[in-house]
Amino acid sequence: MRKASSKKICIVGCGAIARIHAKHLREKAELHFVSRRRESAEAFCSDFGGTTVYDHYEQALQAEIDGVVICTPPGRHADQALVALQHEKGVLVEKPLCVNEEALAEIAQAVADRPNLPFLVAENYYYKPLLKQLQWILEQEFIGPLQSVQVRKCFTQTTDGWKSQYGALLEGGIHFIALISGLVGRTPLSVSARFPRRIDGESERHSQVHMDYGDGLNATLHYAWNVPSITKGVFQHSRIDGETGHVLFESNGLYVRLASPKRSGLFFPGLRDLMGYDAQARDFVACITDPTRMPRSGFAQAQRDLNIVFKAYKEF
Repeated sequence: MRKASSKKICIVGCGAIARIHAKHLREKAELHFVSRRRESAEAFCSDFGGTTVYDHYEQALQAEIDGVVICTPPGRHADQALVALQHEKGVLVEKPLCVNEEALAEIAQAVADRPNLPFLVAENYYYKPLLKQLQWILEQEFIGPLQSVQVRKCFTQTTDGWKSQYGALLEGGIHFIALISGLVGRTPLSVSARFPRRIDGESERHSQVHMDYGDGLNATLHYAWNVPSITKGVFQHSRIDGETGHVLFESNGLYVRLASPKRSGLFFPGLRDLMGYDAQARDFVACITDPTRMPRSGFAQAQRDLNIVFKAYKEF
């Protein structure tokens, strides 16, 4: 049961990703809903024990809610996040935060102007047990100083509607850019990219991105929506190399194999919250409760990751 003091959160847009957010927030906050179609918001309100359905976004922002979860298509994220900040609401906005550098700069200024408002980006890979497990291995120096990270996730995926407007790297590959950033912990000095089999005039569906961090450290992401996979992207492997050992891990986070003179073995980061959605929901509610709390996936992380994507796209 929710406590009477639960924070009031409005979910904006009632599609597939909104259902995931509602599922993980329903026991942590009092939920409200608004969507382009009122019928969708009413259905969500019924399914997830919500309190209120609003007719439009502005009405929700004028209500006594503490925060919004923006689940609309990417092209609307920036404007809706900016308006929410203007209304002094906490924000959790779906990735990608925005679709161009101009919008990113505008959001950067708005966030800087309101340092006491929680602003999170729903990059669930920062909350995955996989990342926590890999960070622990690196912190324990089991493989020595980090030298390279190679991540692969290639499968086939059809896109229609608004998803067809954006490339695979921005819409899906950014998850793995976040994973790499969470491991390396700093901004690359340079970014280069290739986009195999790209068709002029269409959004890319296959990307190979190389990041150079200096001091001999580099990372590579191979991400595609047009490469057949019998297992549909499951049981593909990625690798981390250090000076004295390496880590091989299933790219989705199912298991991690460590090979090192100091320690070797097979680890299972955890299936209970494999995708990190529950930890993400808890972080958002905690940041609304205590605005001084630093989110695990805030604007700074999104800015760093999006700049990598935008630099890669300049290779077109």
